[in-house]
Amino acid sequence: MEQRKSDAPAEPLSKERLRLWLKLLKASSLIEDELRRRLRADFDWTLPRFDVMSALARTPDGLRMSEISKQLRVSNGNVTVIVDKLVKEGLALRVAVPDDRRAQLVQLTPQGQTIFAEHAGVHEAWVDEMLGGLNADDIDGMILRLDHLTKSLEG
Repeated sequence: MEQRKSDAPAEPLSKERLRLWLKLLKASSLIEDELRRRLRADFDWTLPRFDVMSALARTPDGLRMSEISKQLRVSNGNVTVIVDKLVKEGLALRVAVPDDRRAQLVQLTPQGQTIFAEHAGVHEAWVDEMLGGLNADDIDGMILRLDHLTKSLEG
């Protein structure tokens, strides 16, 4: 772990914040890149496909396309392409929304739920392996600090 020498002049807080941002970005990118690689190699899936199925798995009653886009912070067009493939493969279906003929909900089919549950379990094991160098105190401390950061950014 890096420590500053006590006789070295302190960096301005703005430089430290920039340094923190770069470290967060690097750590996130390393994890994301490895997850992308493993999803492609083991399942021939993309990370966005996994993310869409994850959102649908958390909401069994279904989500509108715009809700999926909002949750994942991606365009409706990106979600549409993924959902079209999932529907074609029998992993998801579109259901009409009562009282709104223009809207549709997207839901995982039972087959989609089963396959996603299997892949999610493997995904969890990968993340556990990648973050295996962290103990419970490390994890609790990081979660606490990142929650604080998230609240300050959202507020």
